[in-house]
Amino acid sequence: VNLVESGGGLVQPGGSLTLSCTASGIMFEFYRTGWYRQAPGKERELVDAITREGTTTYKDSVRSRFTISRNNGANVLLLQMNSLQREDTAVYYCFARGASQYTEFDGYWGRGTQVTVSS
Repeated sequence: VNLVESGGGLVQPGGSLTLSCTASGIMFEFYRTGWYRQAPGKERELVDAITREGTTTYKDSVRSRFTISRNNGANVLLLQMNSLQREDTAVYYCFARGASQYTEFDGYWGRGTQVTVSS
């Protein structure tokens, strides 16, 4: 199983980015999937998630700005990020958690993509 994130980069405050996560070896539609992020000196935190049924959850601070979606046909997980703030600067990781895996940390992870919000 291999998850690969892409789409990170440098963006000005107020700007937008779309992150993508592609998978080989699993089909996202059968997993709870989502995104974590980790800023320098901070713990990894859950940004958002989408269940197999399509139910989404978001961290409060991104709820009105980020949108998670899943393209089952292409087996791609997407994160549309709008109105980016400096506080969103972090490495973003996608994950996939199966029904038999107790937590996200027991699931599959990508290596991350850097998002830097700076003027």
